[in-house]
Order: sequence, then C-alpha cells, then structure tokens
Amino acid sequence: MDKHHFFGLWLNGFHRINYLSWGKPVKDKTVIAVHGLTRNAHDFDFLAHYLSKAFHVVCPDIVGRGDSEWLPNKTDYGYPLYLSDMATLIAKLNVESVNWIGTSMGGIIGMMLAAQRNTPIKKLIINDVGSHISAQSLLRLSKYVGVDPEFNHLHEAEAYFRKTYNSFGPLTDEQWRHMTVNGVFKNKQGNYQLKYDPAIANVFNTKPIIDVDLSYFWLKINCPVLLIRGEESDLLPRSTVNWMKMTKPSLQVVEFAQCGHAPHLMSLEHVKVIENFLNE
Repeated sequence: MDKHHFFGLWLNGFHRINYLSWGKPVKDKTVIAVHGLTRNAHDFDFLAHYLSKAFHVVCPDIVGRGDSEWLPNKTDYGYPLYLSDMATLIAKLNVESVNWIGTSMGGIIGMMLAAQRNTPIKKLIINDVGSHISAQSLLRLSKYVGVDPEFNHLHEAEAYFRKTYNSFGPLTDEQWRHMTVNGVFKNKQGNYQLKYDPAIANVFNTKPIIDVDLSYFWLKINCPVLLIRGEESDLLPRSTVNWMKMTKPSLQVVEFAQCGHAPHLMSLEHVKVIENFLNE
C-alpha cells in the first residue's frame, strides 16, 4: 500500500485529498473504491489487498474524511465538489477507463459519474444504495452523522463503532479494531475523536429530510452494473432493487445475509463476488 495526495479546486480555493493505492498500474485494470458518508479509504484495505494481484486499486478519502483536508467553508461539502475531486483523481491516474466500487455515498458518486457523457467508468459496483432513498433511512443516518464524541481510550471508541455500525454485518475482533484505529485521531487534549469533519452532517440540518430520487442518473447509466444489498438494509429496500432491475434487466444483484446498511466488503465471500464481476 502506498499513500498519495493531490489538490482539488473548488469555490473557496484548493484542498488536499488523500488516497491509497495498491498494486501496480495495469492497462485497463484500474479500480477506484470510494467509502460511505462517514467512513474512509481504509474500509477497503482487505478488498484492495486481495484485488491488487490483478488490478491497480485506488482508495481516496473524500474531502472532510480520513486524512483528507477538512474544508474551512463548510457549505462546500456536497456532490458537485465530490464529483469534481474524483474527476481530478481519474485525470491524475492518467487512465482512459476505471472500474468503480462505491459504498453508499461512494455508490452515489459512482452513479452520478457513470451517467455523464463520455464517462470513464466501464464497470460500476454499487454497495447498498440505489435509485431511490427514503427519508426514513436518511433520518436514521442523521442521528449519528455529525455527532462529535470524544473517547479517553481506544476500547471506548471501538465500543462506539460496534454499536453505530453494527448493520455492516458480522466482523471479527480484528476487523473492528482495524476500523476503530483507522477511524479516529488524537486531539490536542489527548482524547480520541472521529476522523471526519462533523460539518459533513450539515446536509441533514439545513433542509427538511425528504425522499431522494436518483432515477435521473440511474436511467442514464449504460455500463455493466453489480448491485450489492444487505439482506436487512433499510436504505436499499427490495422494491427499489426490483425497479432498478426492471429498468435495467442486465443489472446483476447480490444480497448478503446478516447485513444491513451497508455490507462491510471485508470477507472473502464479499470480495470474491466483486472479483468475479470485474473479471467477466
């Protein structure tokens, strides 16, 4: 694994974006994996290590998360900026096409990019998000996004992660510790804080929470798509999956048991499904 960064440009200046890369650049075999709303690039460490035998895997920290910069102007957080940053990343990689893996927010970014004219995305894997998102599921997310707890010890932080992200599915003790260690930082007081800017939650606070319709983007996507769903997911109900399959019969769908929103993609079962789709 190697660590890199680049600078994106938005309305209020340049900002620094961190990304991790696994494996060597291989022509037509670049994979970009993007995390969910409050997560970071290290969620894909196991998947990236596994895929790097055949692919060049790139995992960015979306701005405001992980080791990427926290924006001074909090109103800049949003999908237009995230799309611009990811377009800059693809340009930096100097490749004609990429395969995209996106969990939740990362899946939405992938859908929006794949829907564009001359998109570089040739295969799209969406983890537990779809063409429609209910206000009820967003309300659940809003209850912990933007909360800024502090922990005296790592074991307290791990307890928080186990409770908050229990819908990811069954993880080993080692995986929970990996998520915890890479999901917090030590502040000046010596306490642990979550490794994301609480201001990313402003999207939930500035407007009423309503259903989100992404069908405009979904209907414009022409590349092969694999949709992953957690069996107990509230954010991606089966009715949405059925509509997506009806409108795009070529859509491949895989459902993982004992998972809600969103499957962790840290098990061999999960990565094998992704590998098989990429190799088709």
